[in-house]
Amino acid sequence: MAEVLVYVDHVDGAVRKPTLELLTLARRIGEPVAVHLGAGADEAAKVLGEHGAVKVLAADAAEFADYLVVPKVDALQAAYEAVQPAAVLVPSSAEGKEIAARLALRVGGGLITDAVDLEAGDEGPVATQSVFAASYSTKSRVTKGTPVITVKPNSAAPEAAPAAGTVEQLSVSFGELATGTKVVSRTPRESTGRPELTEAAIVVSGGRGVNGAENFPLIEALADSLGGAVGASRAAVDAGWYPHTNQVGQTGKSVSPQLYIAAGISGAIQHRAGMQTSKTIVAINKDEEAPIFELVDYGVVGDLFEVVPQLTEEIKARKG
Repeated sequence: MAEVLVYVDHVDGAVRKPTLELLTLARRIGEPVAVHLGAGADEAAKVLGEHGAVKVLAADAAEFADYLVVPKVDALQAAYEAVQPAAVLVPSSAEGKEIAARLALRVGGGLITDAVDLEAGDEGPVATQSVFAASYSTKSRVTKGTPVITVKPNSAAPEAAPAAGTVEQLSVSFGELATGTKVVSRTPRESTGRPELTEAAIVVSGGRGVNGAENFPLIEALADSLGGAVGASRAAVDAGWYPHTNQVGQTGKSVSPQLYIAAGISGAIQHRAGMQTSKTIVAINKDEEAPIFELVDYGVVGDLFEVVPQLTEEIKARKG
């Protein structure tokens, strides 16, 4: 069976959930070979092996942390040349998409971004994408060269499939461009204790109807009762009520959780583009004509200042 390269997204060796999803999808089209760059490969290999990685190609160099993107592309290209894979899968983050695009250009392969599903085809992997603000689904495949595919988080449920996960050292030669953009400082993001927005299984978002930063704790309380992440519409972000890093929409982040709750959000097309692939969508809005209700699985016509606190208390009560 052909091998499939899977780029490992991790934090100091702690493998992030989107990588485990990629391993699950990779097994549909071949044998997953993980590419781990940076420290912690031996610890990560245990988790990667448990989820189907037949081997882990590992490289650790200061360039991966000290410079942006290009050293990682150099390493992934070295892995590509060593394996000659049937496909390369990369998490669909901002960095992941840049890595994938650069790699596809170097190896002469086709690029598919933001896939939400993957299946084997007679002429190569077939990727499903949501297009035109998620109004349609398309199936695509690469017709020239090796497919390089980025996959959105929450596109598949990680499934255990124990494999060898043998660690092999990857020899990497860095090109002249590898040191072109240097990282001069880092500021750790303050932890909220909530899951990462793009990876969360549950997202609760607030919009213009929240009517002020002082009212966003209502949204946070509901999200915390569900163990979810907090999002915001562009209107709320532009008004300064919530950080831009939490914006969901065409000009913010795209999310695809199992459950998306929109409170006080009208449902403009720009917002829908960032959350329309959510598995179950619930809206709370006092305007029964709000466009968001055209999209939802469940809608509550009511004042969010009455509905959200009651919902939060009910969830807490049911959780004991």
